[in-house]
Amino acid sequence: MANVITTGAWLSAPTKKPSFFARLLRARVESNQRRADRVVENYIATHGLQELSDDAERQISRLLTKASQQP
Repeated sequence: MANVITTGAWLSAPTKKPSFFARLLRARVESNQRRADRVVENYIATHGLQELSDDAERQISRLLTKASQQP
């Protein structure tokens, strides 16, 4: 038993497969994150930023808000 606790082997034990809806939700969240990453990458590439200013952060925030409202 001590071996399981010290090595953390119990963390890698097989778990129950997530439900269909849990997998669907996770896919949607990951899709939204990828979309947000693309929006930020495009903004930075377009504006050639080396560091983020307050104005750039505000603009990115606005773009992300717009992107989240699109279907």
